[in-house]
Amino acid sequence: MKYFVLFGFALVLVYITLTSALLPYKQVLQHSRIRGRQHGPNVCALQQVTGSNKKFFTNCKQWYHRKICGKPTVISYECCPGYSKVHGEKGCPAALPINNIYNTLGSVGSATTQLYSDRAILRPEIEGPGTFTIFAPSNEAWASLPAEVIDALVSNVNIELLNALHYHMADRRILTDELKHGATLPSMYQDLNIFVHHYANGVVTINCARIIKADQLATNGVVHVIDRVITALTNTIQDTLEVDDTFQQLRAAVAAAGLEDMLSSEGEYTLFAPTDEAFRKIPPATLNRILGDPEALKSLLNYHILKKVQCAEAIISGAPMETLEGMSLEVGCDGNSLTLNGKTIITNKDILTTNGVIHMIDELLIPDSAKTLLELTERPGVTKIGSLFKQAGLTSHLEGTERLTLLAPQDVAFTEESTVINEDVRNLLLNHIVKDQLSSKYLYHGQTLETLSGKKLRVFVYRNALCIENTCIAAHDRRGRYGTMMIMDKILTPPAGTVMDILKADDRFSMLVGAIQTAGLTESLNRPGTFTIFAPTNEAILALSARERNSDIDDPTFLKYHIGEQILVSGGVASQIVLLKSLQGANLEVGTKNHVINVNKVPVIDSDLMATNGVIHAINRVLQPSAAKQLESRNGMEISSEDILRFGGSPAKVARPWTRKVTPI
Repeated sequence: MKYFVLFGFALVLVYITLTSALLPYKQVLQHSRIRGRQHGPNVCALQQVTGSNKKFFTNCKQWYHRKICGKPTVISYECCPGYSKVHGEKGCPAALPINNIYNTLGSVGSATTQLYSDRAILRPEIEGPGTFTIFAPSNEAWASLPAEVIDALVSNVNIELLNALHYHMADRRILTDELKHGATLPSMYQDLNIFVHHYANGVVTINCARIIKADQLATNGVVHVIDRVITALTNTIQDTLEVDDTFQQLRAAVAAAGLEDMLSSEGEYTLFAPTDEAFRKIPPATLNRILGDPEALKSLLNYHILKKVQCAEAIISGAPMETLEGMSLEVGCDGNSLTLNGKTIITNKDILTTNGVIHMIDELLIPDSAKTLLELTERPGVTKIGSLFKQAGLTSHLEGTERLTLLAPQDVAFTEESTVINEDVRNLLLNHIVKDQLSSKYLYHGQTLETLSGKKLRVFVYRNALCIENTCIAAHDRRGRYGTMMIMDKILTPPAGTVMDILKADDRFSMLVGAIQTAGLTESLNRPGTFTIFAPTNEAILALSARERNSDIDDPTFLKYHIGEQILVSGGVASQIVLLKSLQGANLEVGTKNHVINVNKVPVIDSDLMATNGVIHAINRVLQPSAAKQLESRNGMEISSEDILRFGGSPAKVARPWTRKVTPI
């Protein structure tokens, strides 16, 4: 039995190896065969976009989503390329007979190409000896051409039509295995290049026309049916911009940024070209600032360029694509329209050139790298902090050229509908700006940052969080022209005094302060340190029995059990339990439940009271160390059953296996 299992496993490995060696088109064709095999031999499953005649061989992703460009698809089953049905037989068992190219055109949905071959006197060439490849427009492709274009082709003693057809041809047999991404093929019209792109989703394009029927073999070559008529290309992207008055503003910007040579040279580029109207939609002050800043202008233009050719017909779902600027654009589709970052702003697509393709857009794309800090706050979800800076008259800090970092709380962090602007609010806002342009990936535990108001802020690195004082980073950095915006989960609370100063200033902790003073811990808690204090309120202490208050509350060891050795802010506590060693020696178990931090399962009622030497979390119950936890603090001592019973514990409870997920700090 094991030999059969091993043999089956080996077959799977061979199949994976063979399919991974295939080009994407053959991979999706193979997948379509697998999906269609239940209907008989040589049957392929195709997905047809509802309401159109567009059909695609399917890959796994599209098969399960049953959508192309957001539109539902229906599954049809047809004979795979090169096969046909036989009456009374299941599937497509018969191989199609091979004929010359001229006759093949009539049987694969390109009869119009056949007709024009007669008119152009091309028929003898594609009927006779030789070997050719023809990328034949479908009947629908010819029908979609404007009447004036057809008239121009068939006039002039058929020379133009013959030239057009020769541009669709190569003088050898080229199957899809040779149609590699980025390849060029010399055509039979003045050796002008035909441009091939073979995409990862299995779509193959010729001058951005999709091959809809590939590898239709003929005795003297092969036919590939394409979905549009293609034309010879002689202009570069820069040439195209020069002759189109829609791009006057773009031309000037390209020249100012020094990108003319790149757009004139050989390469593979996609330019999302903003029209003059797109430039006019930008506020004049913003546009003039960018146009006057060479680095920002270059970032802006590079954000509109992909270093690859992305034809519209090859986009069947959304995908991030990296620009020359470094950031990605989400390029997708909605029905017949292309989308950028979810917006339908592409007004004209697939303007072909010798070094790429142009898609015309009616909206200027401004990357973060060309924005001021104030402009970065216009991003949905962080608009309130920018609005407060405007109300406070402090926008000069967010619009200048000084290298700064803005700690921008998410909008949900602001609970008050409106804020009265006073000096305290202005200082708080300035505390959210850190000197220097930082990146969160270079922050380290214990690092000190300085704000514009002179406050010192500490960095805390936890297993699942990166925090600055009480607030933690909630999203990726947004790096602007001169400043970086770090998106934070809370409004920053800078430290204000030592932990003793904060406890003394809060009436809720007057009894705890008295106990600390009696226990002789005041000096320790006033010194520099990294304390986390779980501070019982007066109400919590009064809930103790008189005996407990007299025997425990002034006991230094008992109080030290409420003090952790390291600073742990609430944002540093994730789904798992965090073990925080107390000054008493035993571990405190800090976790969360329903988004509320708790210690030893006692809820924290007020968290993250930041001090220069620690943090305070208020609790409404005094922590009682268990027998096992008290014994934990005995370094290197064995715990016996007698010990446990003397501390009031149960041996059975201590022996219970530890199963919770814990993280030491």
